[in-house]
Amino acid sequence: MKNFTGYKCSICGAEYLPGQVTYTCPKDGGNLDVVLDYDDIRKKFQPEDITSRTETSLWRYLPLLPVHEPAGDSTPLHASGWTPVFALPRLAEKLNLKHLWLKDESRNPTASFKDRASAVVVTRAREIKSEVVVTASTGNAGAALAGMAAAVGQKAIIFAPKSAPQAKVAQLLVFGAKVILVDGSYDDAFDLTVKAANEFGWYCRNTGYNPFTLEGKKTAAFEIWEWWIEAHSDWHKKDSALEDHPPLTIIVSVGDGNIISGIHKGFKDLHELGWIPNLPRIIGVQAEGSAAIANAFHAKTEIIQAVSAKTIADSISVDLPRDGVRAVRAAMHTDGTYITVSDEEIIKAIAELGTQGVFAEPAGAAAYAGLVKATSLGVVGSEDPVLVINTGSGLKDVRAALQAVTPAPVIEPTLEAVKKIL
Repeated sequence: MKNFTGYKCSICGAEYLPGQVTYTCPKDGGNLDVVLDYDDIRKKFQPEDITSRTETSLWRYLPLLPVHEPAGDSTPLHASGWTPVFALPRLAEKLNLKHLWLKDESRNPTASFKDRASAVVVTRAREIKSEVVVTASTGNAGAALAGMAAAVGQKAIIFAPKSAPQAKVAQLLVFGAKVILVDGSYDDAFDLTVKAANEFGWYCRNTGYNPFTLEGKKTAAFEIWEWWIEAHSDWHKKDSALEDHPPLTIIVSVGDGNIISGIHKGFKDLHELGWIPNLPRIIGVQAEGSAAIANAFHAKTEIIQAVSAKTIADSISVDLPRDGVRAVRAAMHTDGTYITVSDEEIIKAIAELGTQGVFAEPAGAAAYAGLVKATSLGVVGSEDPVLVINTGSGLKDVRAALQAVTPAPVIEPTLEAVKKIL
């Protein structure tokens, strides 16, 4: 199903037809929101038409997406999304929370949230018959593009800073993408990618630049909506005294701002359709060393000032966020906020999530670190139902994971040695 009618600039509000623009607003460079035909969707579909579908991937939400379903047999591109939600009762007790869950995006085909965007962008690239898709990435977006492209035989080129974790670079290479390491930052790679795309006619997937990335990422909101319908109902059944309560609070790490903006867009779509009465509260978490969006939010401005980003969480290390304005609004328009956390707090969060069977990379663990700080500051209260999003697998950055734990002892292969250790 395709209900794509055009674009609207998030800054000046200018509207464009689908063929008039490709990436950002020609007037002011603002990010473009994909506009759907909500009236047509409402006429054709009710919520139960979506929730009753048997597809267990992001393509379950095809009526709410601006692309056609990808052709061909089942591939990793067809399997992105529909990630699980886990209860975290022991961590909830530790934080004095009554209800705490985690949505684990590491279960995506290439082990990060970015698969959602790449699945939709690659599908769009094939619709418009682009020979090459290119992106800048610190690792996860590139791996997602490389994996989704490989699944359907699409050519992909990745520009990554040479400092990207080796595990992520390995993914890019194994998936067969053309990998070019840039002697510079993510922002340097981003700018070079845009120049190369313009020069060679490639389709650019860059996050916070290509409007279809947001459309892929918004599918996480649709899944949360479906999950919350059931979880909320069960919650009320278990506590007959529970009538009115705070809204669901969603906590997610933020780098360039595209994930939190995508989640916000998904809930706005549902609200526009009349399928939800209000939006959940959204809290963004940034590393202290890469806090351009948090700085803007707390300064009560949409003007994003660049920083010299430095954090162990490479996936959210960005000097100048490309989707900062919409990311500020995601928290501002939902009664949310921004929290900043140190690298030390992120490392500690990796270990704490590990005690629950969740292996998160630094960027994913940052969201839980943000929750810990939010509870200590009173930003999140004991009655608030909370959903934390882990955006990527710890296998993406084993070096960081090892900093979160005590090294394993080495012993002689004898029972006596085992007893001594015990």
